Amino acid sequence: MARIAGVDLPKNKRMEYALTYIYGIGLTSSRKILDATGISYDKRVYELTDAEAATIRKEIQEHYMVEGDLRKKVMMDIKTLMDLGNYRGLRHRRGLPVRGQKTKTNARTRKGKRKTVGSA
Repeated sequence: MARIAGVDLPKNKRMEYALTYIYGIGLTSSRKILDATGISYDKRVYELTDAEAATIRKEIQEHYMVEGDLRKKVMMDIKTLMDLGNYRGLRHRRGLPVRGQKTKTNARTRKGKRKTVGSA
């Protein structure tokens, strides 16, 4: 099992999909990484040699912000919006949808499940 950027990759997956298990790497980024390192998309994780894993690690470390650093940056960006007091920051602070969705009937994920209070 290959461990890249602090994530254990599933050993039976193809490399192009296995790399997407790393936070901050999607399918497009995964393919760019494999092209840069010269590794086939079809290669399985268990077929990866130590040298190939090291080149992937090096490529990710040099060109991509992933896992803890990226999560920290995203949280700092949200905190900055909240400190500025702009509209998006207020929506984050109140726990409401940020990107213009309607809230009358949907938005249960952000608002939480409410108990109905009405007349019997």
